[in-house]
Amino acid sequence: MSILDSIMTQVAGSPDTVASLAEKVGIDPAMAEKAVTALGASHVKEGDTVEMAAEQTGIDAGALSGIVAQLGGEEALGGIAAKMQENPALSGVMSMLDRDGDGNPLNDLAGMASGLFGKK
Repeated sequence: MSILDSIMTQVAGSPDTVASLAEKVGIDPAMAEKAVTALGASHVKEGDTVEMAAEQTGIDAGALSGIVAQLGGEEALGGIAAKMQENPALSGVMSMLDRDGDGNPLNDLAGMASGLFGKK
């Protein structure tokens, strides 16, 4: 079980795992994990959570809104965001992956992945 799965099981109203969330919204589990992570990180910042997560991930805002609904709404998303901040392992991994220090490790992961496949 991943750290994110553990967090989701602790928040009332959210699906038990990233895989079950992905199945409910009809997307790949890796994309669902990316979406939940971006939504959780964006939720604690000023501005529209869904719009910020869409900008960070490139995932359609409508799809992200559907994910928020499946997670249990804004209240459940707030619980997930709080648990993400409390979890030192998750925050440590996220900060290690955030190479440019912009608070968004997802863009750095995309850069690392493209480097692995020679698309830099």
